[in-house]
Amino acid sequence: MGPYKLGEMEQRFAEMIWEKEPVSSRTLTELCEKEFDWKRTTTYTMLKRLCERKIFQNNNGTVTALMSKDEFGAAQGEQFLTDAFDGSLPQFLAAFTRRKKLSRKEIDEIQRLIDGYREG
Repeated sequence: MGPYKLGEMEQRFAEMIWEKEPVSSRTLTELCEKEFDWKRTTTYTMLKRLCERKIFQNNNGTVTALMSKDEFGAAQGEQFLTDAFDGSLPQFLAAFTRRKKLSRKEIDEIQRLIDGYREG
């Protein structure tokens, strides 16, 4: 499993941290006990796993994000493109638009993004 691919519980746990950060590890264990019915050790195991992936850090009992939720989402998208389309955004868009017709609004938004990169 890549560093930016999370299982369902990892994702829910990460969402909780992003919503509450900075959060003490003690408060986090209490929240997880209430929300997920986890024991303290389960919370610390999950936290350690996400810290090893450099998504969060636990500094002296205070848990904070090393990546914002938006940064993480972008990294997930990049990883998906790499894994599924050899990193090719045009190949992804071609495959995507074969199955789903883009609205005029979506086309305009994509065009604005492209124009912004041409000018930059």
